[in-house]
Amino acid sequence: MALRHFSRSYPVLGGAYYLAGRAASDLKRRLAEQECPAELTRRVAIAAYEAEMNICIHAIAGEVEAVVEGEEIRLVANDRGPGIPDLARALAPGFSTAPEKARALGFGAGLGFTNMQRCADEFTLCSQVGRGTRVELVFVARPEPAESEKGGRQ
Repeated sequence: MALRHFSRSYPVLGGAYYLAGRAASDLKRRLAEQECPAELTRRVAIAAYEAEMNICIHAIAGEVEAVVEGEEIRLVANDRGPGIPDLARALAPGFSTAPEKARALGFGAGLGFTNMQRCADEFTLCSQVGRGTRVELVFVARPEPAESEKGGRQ
């Protein structure tokens, strides 16, 4: 399944919780307009939301870039934040360094990277203390099986 090309950069402001989710919503809408498979659209939207929230919670600012081309959707989240001193620990489900303000709002459960990894076909995390963090996610559009191939009742 080939998707129509589009490229978009979404700015994310640290601490602006009320703005987070705009990239995920816009991507979800754009993919639905292209009749992208619902499961792929869902995975991209979840991962984009988690990336936005990580920037919002931990960084001064950043952006989520989305490029859709052919059968591939690529998200790159870059932030200007404190960086991550221990990547292995940050990738552990439930580990969080979210401030109390984020937790009071219901964010910061420590599942952002876990959800991104679960949703993406490829996941890359790079971080430099004092400089920021970069997350790259790749999603591959695959044709949905025909009804007769799903294994359900005929």
